Amino acid sequence: MEELIAKRYVKALLEVIPENQREDYNSILSTLSNLFDNRGFRDIIESPIVSSGQKADLLLEPLKSGNIPLINLIKILAENGRLSLIPNIANSLNQEVQKERNEYEGVVLSGEELSCDDIAKLESSLKSYTGSTIKLTHKKSDLDGIKVTVDDLGIEVNFSKERVKEQLIDFITKSL
Repeated sequence: MEELIAKRYVKALLEVIPENQREDYNSILSTLSNLFDNRGFRDIIESPIVSSGQKADLLLEPLKSGNIPLINLIKILAENGRLSLIPNIANSLNQEVQKERNEYEGVVLSGEELSCDDIAKLESSLKSYTGSTIKLTHKKSDLDGIKVTVDDLGIEVNFSKERVKEQLIDFITKSL
């Protein structure tokens, strides 16, 4: 539900900001979104004791006066008690900017450390498959294999030793 509401705000924001400034707005909103990771900050934003004007001022303080569409967005969110939507709005705006650039971000999960060459090979094979530029980041996990996800494109590829073993056993038993 929150994502649907956030997309409406993003749609309106994209209509008023110039295309050449979308990256800047995306960066600013991502930074504001990171503030919500701090429990103390979130407590202030969600507090009924703090007025919506004070909450808006807290978020507007680091912004330049030239970001009028962003300032107006924050004021509207504060008036409607929806400042907690900023992380969702930042995420939706990031998705739209990635879609416009045809560049996406993905994650590679594996139990072993992957070299830069391996990640580059995965990126190039995904590029040939999707036609989009994909930047992968590696995260180490306890997975016995490799898992590649690109959420914005709905791609999830999983190679696990256990799964291959199960399929091989399944194939052998069916062929007997």
